[in-house]
Amino acid sequence: MTTAEARPGMVWIPGGQFTMGSDDHYPEERPAHPVHVDGFLADVHAVTNRQFAEFVADTGHVTVAERAPHPASYPGVDPADLLPGALVFQGTDGPVDLTDYRLWWRFVPGACWRHPEGPDSDVEDRQDHPVVQVAYADALAYARWAGKSLPTEAQWEYAARGGLDGASYAWGDEFTPDGQVMANTWHGRFPWENLAPAGFHGTAPVKSFPSNGFGLYEVCGNVWEWTRDLYTARHPAPTPSCCAPPDPRRNPRGGDLRSSLDSNTGLPRRVVKGGSWLCAPSYCRRYRPAARQPQSIDTATNHMGLRCVGKP
Repeated sequence: MTTAEARPGMVWIPGGQFTMGSDDHYPEERPAHPVHVDGFLADVHAVTNRQFAEFVADTGHVTVAERAPHPASYPGVDPADLLPGALVFQGTDGPVDLTDYRLWWRFVPGACWRHPEGPDSDVEDRQDHPVVQVAYADALAYARWAGKSLPTEAQWEYAARGGLDGASYAWGDEFTPDGQVMANTWHGRFPWENLAPAGFHGTAPVKSFPSNGFGLYEVCGNVWEWTRDLYTARHPAPTPSCCAPPDPRRNPRGGDLRSSLDSNTGLPRRVVKGGSWLCAPSYCRRYRPAARQPQSIDTATNHMGLRCVGKP
């Protein structure tokens, strides 16, 4: 299958073997290990506000952020405090303790995909930006409506690498080759000084940066993207052999439900990939294909979206 024969807005990712994970960065990316992924279709860019609005208009879907949380899911919390809303990044006035994310994240009542920063914001001039403030159930519902699915972690990482097996980024090993800004990430001292050399102080419209070798845009930076895999703290170790390299795992899936549970809330966590406009060298170097992070399924933020995959 060629790109021209793919579904509109999607490209064919030919199957193949690659090295998943990395031994050079964060512990949860280890160990690097061989994986084989069968061919699949992938959206060329993250789902946009325009596309998500079409889904909502057709289905009447109400996102997680637009619903008041059920008290039974949050024992000990005053029901009066369980309001519809979502997490919104709010930069600080100066340097702060980078181990305490509560200093720059706020729960904002009324924040949702239509109002990413709260009731006084909207997406009227951001129709081609990635949709944000979508929890896992929202991403799953959109994918099913579109006749697609969310990618596995292996599919996502393989597609994001664009054929550059083992490279740090989707375009090679240099973060800014010849000084060119290749992704929408945080430049400056996080979380208070955003120099934004590419001109974006939040999400960027899709296709704002060069595509990778498979024709996919913004697989590094801009928004984190949901996968359907449950989170585990590490990749499984390859089976050792004294005589030959380990056989690649074929189309692997994530961990089990129990190991994915958030120790504070007891809720399952899924893997998100790609980093976002909030990733900074001084705080979070996760704007790389190998990078991964757990995200509780009930959480929506203004730096997290989705991209879908499909079959021919």
